[in-house]
Amino acid sequence: MDAGSLSSFSNLKGQSRCPLQEQLLQRKNSKENMDRFIPNRSAMDFDYAHYMLTDGRKIKENQTACSPAREAYRKQLAETLNMNRTRILAFKNKPPASVELFPSEHSTASAHPTKSLKPRRHIPQSSERTLDAPDLVDDFYLNLLDWGSSNVLAIALGNTVYLWDASDSSTSELVTVDDENGPVTSVNWAPDGRHIAIGLNNSEVQLWDSTANRQLRTLRGCHRSRVGSMAWNNHILTTGGMDGQIVNNDVRIRSHVVETYRGHQQEVCGLKWSASGQQLASGGNDNVVHIWDRSMASSSSPTQWLHRLEEHTSAVKALAWCPFQSNLLATGGGGGDRTIKFWNTHTGACLNSVDTGSQVCSLLWSKNERELLSSHGFTQNQLTLWKYPSMVKMAELMGHTSRVLYMAQSPDGCTVASAAGDETLRFWNVFGVPEVAKTAPKVNREPFSQLNRIR
Repeated sequence: MDAGSLSSFSNLKGQSRCPLQEQLLQRKNSKENMDRFIPNRSAMDFDYAHYMLTDGRKIKENQTACSPAREAYRKQLAETLNMNRTRILAFKNKPPASVELFPSEHSTASAHPTKSLKPRRHIPQSSERTLDAPDLVDDFYLNLLDWGSSNVLAIALGNTVYLWDASDSSTSELVTVDDENGPVTSVNWAPDGRHIAIGLNNSEVQLWDSTANRQLRTLRGCHRSRVGSMAWNNHILTTGGMDGQIVNNDVRIRSHVVETYRGHQQEVCGLKWSASGQQLASGGNDNVVHIWDRSMASSSSPTQWLHRLEEHTSAVKALAWCPFQSNLLATGGGGGDRTIKFWNTHTGACLNSVDTGSQVCSLLWSKNERELLSSHGFTQNQLTLWKYPSMVKMAELMGHTSRVLYMAQSPDGCTVASAAGDETLRFWNVFGVPEVAKTAPKVNREPFSQLNRIR
């Protein structure tokens, strides 16, 4: 069982800060505020300085006894070895290295062809933006952050859901629920980026139209307690509750409950549909991961799981389907487990297990590279970027001072937002800009190929 909420919602701090306001950090430009009388260490030759302060002084003392020929040889040697400098301290940067007009490798390129290496991507070590997130519930089992396809980020702070538009950095309040219904325990955007599902502590789920700013309906009767996880699959909204049940809701019809999955003995804290919409992964506080297949779903009786994965030793909230291999699933365990495991969901086999050293709160695959990002708790509260499949650490991003419970990825796949128990929302340019896709060559279509039938 993993550590959940560190403090009850009734004891949350009052809103002393405005939500989603940017924290202005004073950053000094490296070229500004420089005292011209302070030496620049990077431009100094410490070996030469040590020589001049020790052996160089002895040579100058013995120069009177040198013959003219020896003196001429000494000057020539000093000029050749650049030893005739008079200054030890440097106050300016080193001059840029000279550029060869005709690089030597060009002359041998045809004789010795070399394989072009992809330049190593620069990964910024600090967040590019930090917003205040007062009253963010510090609970491992909840899912309070999501980034929709319309480039609008939703975050639940206490009883209120706020929307932050990444295109113009504007903030708006979508809804504030009553104390008897709240706090908000999960948020999840529909694929259209307009409609959003909001799970509540009282077991209800609200559906909202974010563009019209109005509530469409409330889903009741799905669960007996709070709804901490949700996932969309087209018009099906899958909800997971503290009661251990997973319910498929068809939001188009009045009797919305169409399928029920029973397999978890404790709270369902993670839900993710595969890209094909055929398989559902669920993680629970019972340390179990289930793989459910949509083709096995039944409306008349509880659906049987396809695979039951029991290798984790702590709660499993972090789930991520691989974007470049449809049957590959990554899962992360809580504080008593601390591992990231990779699964073949066709066979149920565990392909690899990596000990991260700390609680795994969230996982995100890069849409552009074969990389995986994980967020962690005690002791470093960091984000770690891994190269797949070698699982070599590419970067560790520091900044949060409490466990990084929630992550969400921008629609273009470049930016990641992270929210932590320190009540901050940070944005990281961790995955980089995707390469420009090559234009597909024109294909000469057969005559009348666009016609389906002859009239």
